[in-house]
Formats: sequence, structure tokens, C-alpha cells
Amino acid sequence: MQDSTRIVRSTLTRAAAGEPLHPGPVFAAPYHTPGDPNDAPYSYARSHNPTWTALEKVIAQMESGEFAPAHEQAGERYRANALVFASGMAASTAVFGAVLRPGDVAVLPENAYFHTRSVMRDFFEQMGVVARYARTARDAQGDHLDGAKLLWIETPSNPTMDICDITALCRKAHATGALVAVDNTTPTALGQKPLALGADFSVASDTKSMTGHSDILLGHVATRDRELLQKIDQWRTLTGGVLGPMEAWLALRSIGTLPLRLERSSQNAQKIAEYLRTREEVKTVLYPGLKDHPGHEIAARQMQYFGAVLSFELESKAKAEAFFAKVKLVTEATSFGGTCTCAERRARWGGDAVPEGFIRLSAGIEAPEDLIADIGQGLDATR
Repeated sequence: MQDSTRIVRSTLTRAAAGEPLHPGPVFAAPYHTPGDPNDAPYSYARSHNPTWTALEKVIAQMESGEFAPAHEQAGERYRANALVFASGMAASTAVFGAVLRPGDVAVLPENAYFHTRSVMRDFFEQMGVVARYARTARDAQGDHLDGAKLLWIETPSNPTMDICDITALCRKAHATGALVAVDNTTPTALGQKPLALGADFSVASDTKSMTGHSDILLGHVATRDRELLQKIDQWRTLTGGVLGPMEAWLALRSIGTLPLRLERSSQNAQKIAEYLRTREEVKTVLYPGLKDHPGHEIAARQMQYFGAVLSFELESKAKAEAFFAKVKLVTEATSFGGTCTCAERRARWGGDAVPEGFIRLSAGIEAPEDLIADIGQGLDATR
């Protein structure tokens, strides 16, 4: 089956007369556990929940793909497993916490998601982890792997849309003994499969395009390695960064439309990026779907969709604010990947090394003609 068919069908329950097509949320803290609690499939809600289980199976299926380690026969299928978390940051922190100990070296993108860098600098480095930072573009992190325990990749990077070669970096990292984690938030597991490209962990904030309705907060970690999975599971149980059953159920409801949403939003992002290139008010457009993007060839090889997110630069803060004051169909908000188009001036947060007129835009699923007309009138207002 194609990925879109597989995703839609994976959210259904087992076909049984009288049963609902989709599982409902299970609200429970303790469960009946007579005798040996190890004999019960569920015991306490900080460790597991049936609604999580259903969601984790769907995500794991999405993350799985053809993967052939050098010592195995080509084409052998290795199944992924996934664990859901209360947020993308809870998922990211679980990987750091499960893998890194004082004295270990982690290599991160210097232009990675701001809070990923923050949790490393403000917590793990303070506890003795050594962090090295390098650009995403041109696989620059690969030059800093000597003695590293973990390589953290984000491609496309947020918000500068840099691209790196996941397969090449995984090979280089594994040759030095390092594990590789990929922040896959922007493309989702449908748009890019890091585990199939050689990564040890695929991590994402599923608040964004994965669930796509801008109404729930969650994340996940996926891996093929049972030992690594157990470590992540232990971290989640002990720290309590767990997902509520209602959020898990809403995520299951949303994922069934991911193929349609991601296809439409990616198409819209491509059209918007191409339009922005025609406007003299725009200094730079960053989107891996553009053929002259420095990472386009790599992105085309490792991504099934180029994603909903693009960035562009106007001349100044004042012109960016004039743009937002005029547009009607571009919602000013900080998240991305939702059904409605949203954007923001990223420098207002102070965490990214971007110019004052730098705008990150997430294309929604509206009619592209309407979006482009609205963006055009917004740009007119910057003259």
C-alpha cells in the first residue's frame, strides 16, 4: 500500500460487528491489577494508556521503512517503535536524558530549534555534558564528531531552512561510535523517514504538521533499537512527561488527514515561495523546494514532501510589521503546520540569529490564489 492509504487505515479499529470504527479515549489513572502487576497490560497511567498504545502503533508504522545496515541483507524490514510525550520538548529532553551523562559529548546544530539549544545549554551542559555546535548546511556537524556520544540533526532547520544529508551524517557518526537523533518536526514522518535513512532516533513535535489543527500539544520519539526504546520509556515514566488520553485521541483523529493536509500545504508553500521570488520587496526566500536552494538536491532525495514552512526576508522590522498590519489571511502566530496559514517575525523572540525583517511562514490549506493575493497586498504595503 501507499503511505497515504496505510496511514488512513492504521487509525481504524479491528473489524468487529457493533464496534466503532475508531478507538475512543480511555480515562484512567490506576487499572485493575490483581496478583502480579506484571501480568496486567496496564497498571498506572504514568507508564501506559490504551489510547497511547493505539497512537504509538500508528506513528511507529509511519516511521518504519526499508533500512539495510551494512551487515544485513539489503531490503530487510526493521520495524520502528514509538513513544508519545506531552510535548516535542519532552520528547527531545528524553533523548538527551536517556543517552547523555556528564563528560559525554553532544553535537548540535547552532541554528537548531531555539529551545532545543536552550535545554542543552541551561541544563545538560550545567550537569557536565559537553556540547559542540555547528551549522546544519553543508553537513558541517560531521567535522565535530570525534569522541561524540550523540549527534543531533535538524533538517530542514527551523527557521532558516538549511538542509543536511541524513544518510551521510549517520554513516560518519556511526563510524565514530555516536548515536544519531533527527528532529523531524517540520517534514513529519510522512514527509521524511530518518530511521530509514540510518538514524537511531526520530524525534518530533507532533503539535505541528503531524496533527495539524493547532489545538493539542504532543511529541514522540521513535527508534528501532529495543534497548534505546527501554531507556526512553524509563525516562518518560520516571519524569512524568506523559500525554493525556484526550490529546492522544485527538491526535489519532487528526493523523488520518495528514496525507491530504501535508500534500496541500506543501503545494501552497511551493507556490508562495515561487511568488515571493518575483517580488522586489523580498530580499531572500528560503524553501528547499526551490531548485536554487543550496540543499534542494539533498532534500529532493530524502524528503517525500518539502513541507509547509518557508522563510523570507524583508528590508526591516518596520516593513515586516507593515506587512502583518495589512494581510488578512496570514495569522500572526508562533507555531506552524496548521490548517490555516500563519507567520511571524522571528527576531521578536531574540533566540535566532536572523535579521529584523526575517519572516517564517507556514502555509495552510486555503486556496493558493487567495493566499498569494493576500500576501501580495501585504507586500504592497511595505513600499
